[in-house]
Amino acid sequence: MAARHKSMLAPGDVIDGFRIVRSLHVGGMAMLWIVEHDDHQGPLLMKVPRLGEGEDPAAIVSFEMEQMIMPRLAGPHVPKFVAAGDFAVLPYIVMEFVEGVSLAEVLPKLPLPIDEVATIGAAIAAALDDIHRQQIVHLDIKPGNILLRSSGSAVLVDFGLSTHAALPDLMEEEFRLPYGSAPYMAPEQVLGERRDPASDLFALGAVLYHLVTGQTPFGDPQRMAGLRRRLWRDPTPPRKLRPEIPGWLQEVILRCLSIDPAMRHPTAAQLAFDLSHPDQVALTERAVRSSSGGMLAAFRRRLAAPRTKPARRRNSLSISSPAPILAVAVDLDEGSATIAASLREQVARILRTMPQARLACLNVLKIARLTIDTALDEESRNKHVQRLVGLRHRADELKLDPARITFHVLEATAPADAILEYVVANRVDHVVLGARTKSLRKSLLGSVSAAVAAQAPCTVTIARSRSAYAE
Repeated sequence: MAARHKSMLAPGDVIDGFRIVRSLHVGGMAMLWIVEHDDHQGPLLMKVPRLGEGEDPAAIVSFEMEQMIMPRLAGPHVPKFVAAGDFAVLPYIVMEFVEGVSLAEVLPKLPLPIDEVATIGAAIAAALDDIHRQQIVHLDIKPGNILLRSSGSAVLVDFGLSTHAALPDLMEEEFRLPYGSAPYMAPEQVLGERRDPASDLFALGAVLYHLVTGQTPFGDPQRMAGLRRRLWRDPTPPRKLRPEIPGWLQEVILRCLSIDPAMRHPTAAQLAFDLSHPDQVALTERAVRSSSGGMLAAFRRRLAAPRTKPARRRNSLSISSPAPILAVAVDLDEGSATIAASLREQVARILRTMPQARLACLNVLKIARLTIDTALDEESRNKHVQRLVGLRHRADELKLDPARITFHVLEATAPADAILEYVVANRVDHVVLGARTKSLRKSLLGSVSAAVAAQAPCTVTIARSRSAYAE
């Protein structure tokens, strides 16, 4: 089936043997369809990213991450992965359709009974413990991403913003702003730290606060300034909003919402234990706290609050010996094929000297500085996706293990600046890029390759077309 715009999908369509039955949900980044397949029993769920005009490029990158992570997940607390579709045709993920109730569906009934909140919280914490043991941090725990089976167990969905210890973090590499759900996002996540399992415990604490009080602990800020306030401000204690909340539950919730990740429960399993054994919760001043603290304390915290990503904690996800990164900037515009062979030769030669290296293939989708660009080409195909497909095609001849290569389309007004920002932010060890032959545009605006070579804090190799040597 040829690639087409997501709005053209309809019940009755067949995609790689999957028959679309009906639409289930339209989200901010993807659409969900109920599908069937002759080789699989029962209904399945197909997730298709939104690729139309005006969509956030992060939706594409997060979908790539989910396609990478889902096949690595297992167990009762995640949907079973079935299949994935190629971006060159139609990107999708097909997974088990989980029979359960979304926690978002209970929000109109808030606040919930206290015993029910504890039971739900313990089930979610058990699910978090399961994925953390699989080296995954979810990073978007919220009611809409939690399903409750009839048995009471919790299932976590939507791993597009997640990170996996054994996989490159495409969201971190390509974007500088934090992604997540503002009411539940952890302070360290606001600063850009994405590998700490304690971030999921903070989010669960915010969910519990919401379920038991009917309010979110930090509102729903839409700007960075509002998000940063949780770096120095404590939430109003739950018991001030609902006095019948027992001290032990306030203790657990406020511990989850500690600004410092080290002050939260060491693991999700220990949090699940506390929620299941209230009589064994060790009480501190948090259990009887009646205010969020004075303005002076908040001011002191604000002065001491970190401005950049915090140092990674010992129990954060990490790879024991990070592989060096070789970045290659690939020009996909018409006429660039003349240096493609030379570029591949240079990359292959360098990779032979760096057998553990990961290759990051970069392309810059240049956007206008003042005018409004369209995200679609003349055939209504998403330009960002088409660049990803082009990068994958150019890399096919290298025949690399898929685990060693990633693809990144950077949208920017200045290609050299975008490449340099990626190189610096991701501590790239070596950059390879092609040099165009002489042109009026190059003489007037300068060379991207020259700018990168002059400013990159790493080794830079310039590949030239064979014809260029004869000039």
